[in-house]
Amino acid sequence: MTRVRHPYLDHPSPIPFAHRGGAADGIENTAAAFERAAAAGYRYFETDVHTTADGRLVAFHDATLDRVTDARGKIAELPWAEVEQARVAGREPLPLFEELLEAFPEARWNVDLKAESALVPLIDLIRRTDAWDRICVGSFSEARVARAHRLAGPRLATSYGVRGVAALRLRSYGIPVPLRTGAVSAQVPESQSGIPVVDRRFVRTAHALGLQVHVWTINDPDRMRALLDLGVDGIMTDHLETLRTVLTDRGVWH
Repeated sequence: MTRVRHPYLDHPSPIPFAHRGGAADGIENTAAAFERAAAAGYRYFETDVHTTADGRLVAFHDATLDRVTDARGKIAELPWAEVEQARVAGREPLPLFEELLEAFPEARWNVDLKAESALVPLIDLIRRTDAWDRICVGSFSEARVARAHRLAGPRLATSYGVRGVAALRLRSYGIPVPLRTGAVSAQVPESQSGIPVVDRRFVRTAHALGLQVHVWTINDPDRMRALLDLGVDGIMTDHLETLRTVLTDRGVWH
């Protein structure tokens, strides 16, 4: 079975993803981080979304503000008027995801649905801004990303959640388990709990199904090279210069 190539993936492989805009220096998921990634030549950005108590869609990884900002509290329990006062690393404001879409019109976004409450606002935003070709929606929850696909229809690019990845791994061993249709990629860690996820068999099986394989979050250049040798289609990294150097040395930085 071969899937139709989604416009989101219209880029020479391998795709370099700026994970949270490049989180190595601590200003992750901020406009400043994504500006730096764009200046470094990145076109694909990875981010996460939560909703505030009053339904605003915020680009932020954690459920709480505590780890990376100078504020405290659960985003879902705070109004945007309070959340927007928080500063990442004491200096950078949290962006609304809609603001990022507007600020980086050439960028494509891999969006991790971190909370069920963010599902409908995200799909509404994609529909309202006609951003179907610019966004791929993922989640650890296969049920959540499946609901997103059902709600939005075939124009929405999605990746597999944990259950879908497990099914793909079983498929790679010749076990004919069912897979959700409609996904365009498997976005996976290199290994999980010490068990390898990405190997030549996994990549070969994904490609036979018309799926790309994107691996997160890889910051070591030797691991980047090993994954590229396996034929992966994308790498997500916190270390923007490292991945750019590796791809440039191989003649595949676009």
